[in-house]
Amino acid sequence: MDFDLPEGAAAVREGVLAVAGKYDQDYWSRCDADKRWPEEVWRELVDGGWHSLAVPEEYGGGGQGLLELAVALEALAEGGAGGAASFMYLLTPAFGGLTIARHGTAEQKRELLPKIVSGEIETCFAVTEPDAGSNAINISTQARRDGDSFVVSGQKIWISGVERADLLVLVTRTIPAAEARPRTAGFTVLLVDVKKAVADGTLTYRPIPKLGTNTVASSMVFLDGVRVPADRVLGEPDQGFAVLWDILNPERILAAAGGVGSGGLVLRIACEYAVERAPFGRPIGAHQGIAFPLARIKAQLELARLMTYKAAWLWDRGRPCGSEANIAKLTAADAAWQAADRAFQTHGGMAYSLEYPIARMFRDARIGKNIPVAEELVLAHIAQHELGLPKSY
Repeated sequence: MDFDLPEGAAAVREGVLAVAGKYDQDYWSRCDADKRWPEEVWRELVDGGWHSLAVPEEYGGGGQGLLELAVALEALAEGGAGGAASFMYLLTPAFGGLTIARHGTAEQKRELLPKIVSGEIETCFAVTEPDAGSNAINISTQARRDGDSFVVSGQKIWISGVERADLLVLVTRTIPAAEARPRTAGFTVLLVDVKKAVADGTLTYRPIPKLGTNTVASSMVFLDGVRVPADRVLGEPDQGFAVLWDILNPERILAAAGGVGSGGLVLRIACEYAVERAPFGRPIGAHQGIAFPLARIKAQLELARLMTYKAAWLWDRGRPCGSEANIAKLTAADAAWQAADRAFQTHGGMAYSLEYPIARMFRDARIGKNIPVAEELVLAHIAQHELGLPKSY
């Protein structure tokens, strides 16, 4: 066993940390307050090729894998971005570049991957629906074949980044759930030209006011007769469930990497404050009541990092990684939340002040326990598939 990062991944970490180091917490707080995409950071990631690590070299990318994407995301989060880093690596690098590289046709790869590398196009992903929630099997957005196109109608919710996306990776039903045998049959994943559909009036979206992660909008998306050419299918019609899992598992792994990085950032900020703050003549970090909880969080983050890297390593090799992805997401989200909560307690009343970044990190960290999958569903999966307990849902 070798626990050293591959040479390429180590170089990725250093390169992304160098980018992150140019931007202080005031920058990230302003982006959040203004509900503004961190355009300056994004442009540096694109120009440096740090966003296209998983795109094959023949299309201009880094020719690396999910492990390198996870390392990059973790570094950006830990280097200062916190929760904002996750969407910067999920939307286009993962949902676009990683998915098209694995499941796109030769023509789709030739056309789209170089444009992702150059930053010419950006992507987002849509599976969740108001009535289905986390139960992807029961989505009802329908894609009906009409000649050389599919015609799509339905609704999606909590779709992040659609307002700036060129392509929407859209999960649809071409066979209704009630008729599909097995139930995982009948999924078709489509690449939707967002700007064309908006111009045609067949796709509209409405941002959802939300508590945190305000550097990217999350929207309700309405699809009313969106026409998608048949050559824009990812994978095979009716066989899209395999494509879906190759989106969902990387999403969970990258969410875990974001949790590890964000937790490391807020833990560092808490420790710096605990060293500097000395209202009774000695640093508050000298007291076990402050120090021991912070030390425990450090241990939790290190364990979550190991499982995150393992899950990414498995995915890159085409091996089953569902349980590892779920465990990584579960442990990283909990460690990130514990770190934010303990940082809040360490800062005392000043954590409530927007002069400090703790309030932003606190609210950003909480959502990680619910997305991209609720921890209760992760625990149900572990209980059934790892412990052999009866199915609970």
